[in-house]
Amino acid sequence: MLTLVPSPIGNLEDITLRGLRALREADVVAAEDTRHASVLLKHHGVSRPLLSLHEHNEAQRAEEITKRLAAGENIALLTDAGTPGISDPGFRVVRACIERGLEFTVLPGPTSILPALVGSGLPLHEFYFGGFLPVKSGRRQSVLEAALARNETSIFFESPHRIAKSLAVLAELAPERQVCVARELSKKFEEYWRGPAAELSARAEKQPPRGEICLLVAGSEA
Repeated sequence: MLTLVPSPIGNLEDITLRGLRALREADVVAAEDTRHASVLLKHHGVSRPLLSLHEHNEAQRAEEITKRLAAGENIALLTDAGTPGISDPGFRVVRACIERGLEFTVLPGPTSILPALVGSGLPLHEFYFGGFLPVKSGRRQSVLEAALARNETSIFFESPHRIAKSLAVLAELAPERQVCVARELSKKFEEYWRGPAAELSARAEKQPPRGEICLLVAGSEA
């Protein structure tokens, strides 16, 4: 059995009892970063063999993992933060299991998406998740234009090195549109910036937010 285990997005205590049991019972833990995983496992008194699984070797590892599953091993899949497969490794392994008829289960647990949505104060009965915003400025502007035209709230992951540029684009296109920057969720310096795009853009120009960031844009009907 393969078990996809959501990992804490910041606070090491944010892991479920079921997730810890899956880690303890695994023959091996496939981890996006074995050093990062070691910290989590040590914190909770878990000692299991680790296998690296990241974006550069996932195709190869998927083949290896499915063979080990077929041989009867229990494997836990753990990424650095949040649910495996959501802008993280895991998708190829899941597809390989489906194609080969191998059992797997996905545990509920930590994610930055839902806390950011709820804490933003923006409408959340419907929402669109766009993953990481594009690095290239032209593509990023197109994605943000689509977010402004969309009826529902949009949420993206964004780098602290580019958040000021993204907010500047929103401020230019729709200065009064309500947006939110949710950063360092579940960590000591958790913070929400809420307000019109122009206001948050000016704030980011003076002091760009740091850390892990979710950018939320209110829909056109908000």
